[in-house]
Amino acid sequence: MKFALTGVGSGSTARPAPMIQVVQKAEALGFESLWIPEHLAVPLTMSTPYPYSADGQFPGGPDARLHDPFVALGFMAAHTQTIKLGTGVFVLPLRNPLAVAKAVVSVDVLSEGRMLFGIGIGWLKEEFEAVGMSYTNRVSRTREWVTMLKTLWMEETPHFQGRYHSFPPIGFNPKPVQQPHPPILFGGESEPALQRAAELGDGWVGVRHSPDSVQPLLERLRRLVEAANRNFSTFDITVGVDAGVPDLDTVKRFENAGVHRLVVFAPGFVPRSRFETELFPQMERFASEVMAKA
Repeated sequence: MKFALTGVGSGSTARPAPMIQVVQKAEALGFESLWIPEHLAVPLTMSTPYPYSADGQFPGGPDARLHDPFVALGFMAAHTQTIKLGTGVFVLPLRNPLAVAKAVVSVDVLSEGRMLFGIGIGWLKEEFEAVGMSYTNRVSRTREWVTMLKTLWMEETPHFQGRYHSFPPIGFNPKPVQQPHPPILFGGESEPALQRAAELGDGWVGVRHSPDSVQPLLERLRRLVEAANRNFSTFDITVGVDAGVPDLDTVKRFENAGVHRLVVFAPGFVPRSRFETELFPQMERFASEVMAKA
């Protein structure tokens, strides 16, 4: 089992000093990866419900402090050596795909191959409207653009002809350190989201689960991956815990359910004044009592 932190580079970790403090602490304790959430813009009025909370409210609302994820991950890379760096998750259809491909490969090269590219189609209609991108065709654009990203990263002289984006043979360098490309991990828990992950992704990212709640999703995901003639044993499964810090028994149950990476802490939601008295002691206890024995 691999262990991760999310919410890094946002909230209380948005400023340089606390960000460095958290990422270096996580690396020193042996956590495998850091994940940063992202939104380009958070409208003051949202009629679209947030899909991962009981009341439909987006955590932090429009006051949420959210960096450009690639700039923040590049900053984290400069202050760490081995810990992996993930987007959890990046809204791909909000951006120009060529620019995204360049940003991802830049982080992968500058971190010497530590980039994990978590993506989603987005849920916030008002955000798409604010940046002038179509909400209605975001699924088909995402499918096309994932193919385009792989083309840019893998081909020596890439060219592409699609419904939404086309270009003649071009130079696109540098290429990623990770071969054939950084892992693409899809978020989303609906049937179409699982289908996209199974057909196009290298893994899946789920949020706020217990071992019992995630098991039926993984069973469905296994069937979809195998139906796509792909190998589920190499399919990377990342899951966030639903409540509290899990004990060793709970971690083992997640592992038995088929989870490979467990997201345990979210430092950005912890006030900086409680890092030394609450967050870091909890991380230290988890490292010694659970990670060391898992």
